Amino acid sequence: MSELNHLWQGTRIDDAEAARRLPELPDLVIDALRRPLPTDVVIEACDRLARVLDTADHPTRAKLAQLLYAAGKSTDDADAAFAVLTSFLGREGLERKLRAELGDVRPDRLTRPDPRKLTFETWAPVGLVVHIAPGNAPTVGALTAVEGLLAGNVNVVKVPGSAGLFTHELLAALADCDPTGLIEAYTVVMRFGSGRTDWLRLLCGAADAVAVWGGEAAVEGVAAHVPPGCRLVEWGHKISFAYLTADAWARPDTLRALADDVCRMEQQACSSPQVIYLDTDDTDEVFAFAERFAPALSEASARTPAPDLGLAEQAEITNTEIVAELEEHLGLTRVTAAPDGSWRIIADTRSALRASPLFRSVWVKPLPRKDIPAVLRPMRRYLQTVGLAADRPDTAELARTFFGAGALRVTAPGGQLDSYSGEPHDGVYALQRYSRRVSLQADERFATDGCLDDLTAPGPRLPAPEGPLTTKSDALAALDSVHPDHAQLYVRSGGSTSGPATWVYTWDDYDAQMRAAGEGLLAAGFDPRHDRAANLFMPGQMYGSFTSFFDILERLAATQIPYGVHADFEAVADALIRYRVNTLFGAPSYLLQLFAAQGERLRDHGRVEKVFYGGAHLTDAQRRVLHDEFGVKVVRSAIYGSNDLGPMGYQCDHATGAVHHLFTTQLDLEILDRAADGPAPADEPGRLVFTPRTRLGQRLDRYETSDLGRWIPGPCACGRHTPRFELLGRYGDTARVGAFFISHQHLTRVAAEAFGYAGELQLVLSEGLEQERLTIRLDHRHAPDPATARRHFLTHYPELRNAVEVARMADVEVHVIDGAHFERGATSGKLRNIIDRRPAATGRPTEPQPSH
Repeated sequence: MSELNHLWQGTRIDDAEAARRLPELPDLVIDALRRPLPTDVVIEACDRLARVLDTADHPTRAKLAQLLYAAGKSTDDADAAFAVLTSFLGREGLERKLRAELGDVRPDRLTRPDPRKLTFETWAPVGLVVHIAPGNAPTVGALTAVEGLLAGNVNVVKVPGSAGLFTHELLAALADCDPTGLIEAYTVVMRFGSGRTDWLRLLCGAADAVAVWGGEAAVEGVAAHVPPGCRLVEWGHKISFAYLTADAWARPDTLRALADDVCRMEQQACSSPQVIYLDTDDTDEVFAFAERFAPALSEASARTPAPDLGLAEQAEITNTEIVAELEEHLGLTRVTAAPDGSWRIIADTRSALRASPLFRSVWVKPLPRKDIPAVLRPMRRYLQTVGLAADRPDTAELARTFFGAGALRVTAPGGQLDSYSGEPHDGVYALQRYSRRVSLQADERFATDGCLDDLTAPGPRLPAPEGPLTTKSDALAALDSVHPDHAQLYVRSGGSTSGPATWVYTWDDYDAQMRAAGEGLLAAGFDPRHDRAANLFMPGQMYGSFTSFFDILERLAATQIPYGVHADFEAVADALIRYRVNTLFGAPSYLLQLFAAQGERLRDHGRVEKVFYGGAHLTDAQRRVLHDEFGVKVVRSAIYGSNDLGPMGYQCDHATGAVHHLFTTQLDLEILDRAADGPAPADEPGRLVFTPRTRLGQRLDRYETSDLGRWIPGPCACGRHTPRFELLGRYGDTARVGAFFISHQHLTRVAAEAFGYAGELQLVLSEGLEQERLTIRLDHRHAPDPATARRHFLTHYPELRNAVEVARMADVEVHVIDGAHFERGATSGKLRNIIDRRPAATGRPTEPQPSH
């Protein structure tokens, strides 16, 4: 039976079948690209694989480890390989890489880079990327393929004929972690020797980019088969060195760090130091340093057993040592070596850069800083990392000098082999080399579109999350377990009976949310090219809404007049008129009070055409007043959002009442039955349960919001394919009043503790023209007079007092009635604790927060 040397879109095939399929490779690419590979699909699969590889006893890791052992790798080598893979494939690292290299975690979306222009841009795949992987680094083949996948390309990885099946199995495991099946369709791995030039010619002939890992000979061998117009991406061999100034080379910690870099990975990495340069032209200092460095190198070498070298490696080391020992008689060199031959230092009075024979072999040479350009620039094609030890001013000056000479990286000694997510590789960003920047110039029909992808049929989405539901209490209890790196922004909400709640975000998460919210505002009718916006979100504790809309408008490059709201409506109107404001953002209660006090002036001003509200809702009657009496043309919910989840929904020209589109780039939404963990019956209200798609740190998988809603079937007239849902109020024992939550249980406790109330209590919510109205019904047999009861409620319930007296979002009345007149359930006869007679809330979030 023929050996199955190849993995072709998930199927293992032999050479004969590969020879049959290779000429069909162009058709494979065309078929695959008909189903674009979304970046989030790749990230999710990679993150799942990272968790698998980080599990010591997982069968997949064990299988891959055996392949490494078969290739001659030790247990330490295998552990190091898995550490590299886990770090690279994890969600956090990949998202950081995408932001650094392509500017966004979803660089494949066709968006407006400048919201003030109707030009859309995106990163598109080049098509087919052929990766010529090296034989001595088993992880490279898979990782370079992942970079190609992140850019949306079909990928063929060619590994040497002498290589094992590690790359095959690792990419097969990645495909297994992808429920969409796309990664499998986008991946081919072939194993054959360099002598099969006919196969190599077919691969390169079909490619849009060819990435070559290896030295000059390897690059030249592949380049001969690359057709005109195909990108040749060279990841060639590089040489690195350390550079020490006089004050630095005298420090023991510098010597220890440098010795560790020499011993790590046996100098097999391109970033390993092969030469130590000293900022001097004194040869005696060079020889003296070599003697001082020997104990540090000996100690570092002793911590890691030396590898067993092959004859070729031993011969090269021996030859280098013998020549250097002969040159000692000329005063040019001095060799210091371990008695057991595990390491060697060759001090050389000549400055020319020279590769070492590796395996703990290092040159020490003089290089005065004035000579750096002349000595190093001729070798600029090969320079990579400089381990620089110097004081702060010298570091800044010397780094510029080395960059000018051709070096690509500067690190401190001890960190030459380290890297960070998103770091350029050999002076370029790999993802940009595997992508094309494309653009579309649109017309006024697209003024309300922030992303054109929403107008196309949706691609594959990851399946709904599994596992238990997460309540607010669950999330808050886990707050202290969030890693400090993921808790960069703390957002505080007013809370209800449980007190204030705090939610945390990374700045990257917050930025993504604000950008998404900006796209939602465009859809709602805000136009940053022409509109002049007043940010009036400052009543009560709604500071978050003010700062968030400040940030949203900033990302839209909109003209913004942020105004600290206060009761001097005349001063506010003066500012709106003076600065020619045509768009208002604010809480409904404040906006209604503003129009009531200064509406005539604003109407005569004739410029206020748009009102975007959040934190509460506007009734149909209130919207009609703004339209009919004050000439406002657009009145819409700004964003449906919350402190805990960020923006969740947005309105468009055709979304009325409480209907919103889902922010599909940010969240998944389930609408569950009110009594069971399963989908709500079609067209019936259910519990809104959200799962953030990209959020780090404070994970809120399947998070219950306490909001009720239903799916809106069918397409939206706006042309967007993002799903729509209608908000239908809240469930439970807590009612949303303006930007605050009022709890029936807490009202009952206040009544009992403040004036000894022992009867039933019923809360009725209704609409007024400018404010919501709360009516607290008490049984006359147990209650004091209404005025006394009202005073106690406002004194002892801060949230109620804030809603009524500070934010002025509501008024409260106390009715003392006969207990027989309480409204009760028709069937059960139980007291209805909360009666909400308000229309369905538009844009009513789960918390008073930044995203409104």
